[in-house]
Amino acid sequence: MSLETWDDIRFFLALARLGSVRAAGANLGVSHSTVARRVEALEARLGARLFDRSRDGYQLTEAGRQMLPGAERVESELAALERGAVGQDERLAGSVSLTSCDNYVAGLLLRVLVDFCAAHPGIELAVTSDSRAFDLARREADLAIRTLARGAEPPPYLIGRRLLPVVVANYVATAHAERLDPESAAGQVRWLAFADRTNHAAMVAGSSYPNLPPWGAFSSLDLLVAATLQGLGVVMLPTYVGDAEPGLQRLPKPDLRHLADLWLVSHPDLRDNARLRAARAAITSGLRHHEPLFRGDAPAARAS
Repeated sequence: MSLETWDDIRFFLALARLGSVRAAGANLGVSHSTVARRVEALEARLGARLFDRSRDGYQLTEAGRQMLPGAERVESELAALERGAVGQDERLAGSVSLTSCDNYVAGLLLRVLVDFCAAHPGIELAVTSDSRAFDLARREADLAIRTLARGAEPPPYLIGRRLLPVVVANYVATAHAERLDPESAAGQVRWLAFADRTNHAAMVAGSSYPNLPPWGAFSSLDLLVAATLQGLGVVMLPTYVGDAEPGLQRLPKPDLRHLADLWLVSHPDLRDNARLRAARAAITSGLRHHEPLFRGDAPAARAS
């Protein structure tokens, strides 16, 4: 198989998974027109139409569905070859791709890796903040910081280190604390919620304020914090977010709860790569230095 053929398969797989040339282009780091052109060239070479085009996007034809498993096998085998080669690299140079569960942890990562980057000028960081689980087998990232429910562990095909607890507490904007005091103004106070409310009801029920209604649908911690600072309601946040935000303070009953843990995970094939081994050590020691923030051991001045 030529490199050009594998490149065409990459375009085919991205479009099959995402259903849009724009989304596939963003995923591959190319323009949407390049995706369309490469897929059309692959169809012409095979003499088969792989996708049906419509205003709703691209859907696999029967020929495309038959091709998909084989393309995924090729992708898996080439990824394994790449991991094997990268895993034996003993140079403290090259790229280290990191993905973090949110922007707050990503910001901490950058701070703790400053000295690491200074000590290893040949290493270049590529950092992404995304709550989705990146596929480490396909090398969408080399190292991932993931939040797992308390007591859970990474899947067996990955290696992981438990780094820090994720402790949640109740917060209100300092500027709106008197107006939004649930002890005295319960009828006017509400819980701000993530767009995904999977665990929200249980968290509210287990809090000191179970009768406050949920309100809103915010897709990220950043937006949830912004809404809280505007006085739209009170919120449950990890202490590494709430205690670090100057405009927030804990509610009179903060309800500190250890609900999850922060893990550093990677693929076992990359265990012996020198730059990734050094990065894992720097991330572990650097983030653990911030353990009081994650445990909720806030200074008295930060608590209400």
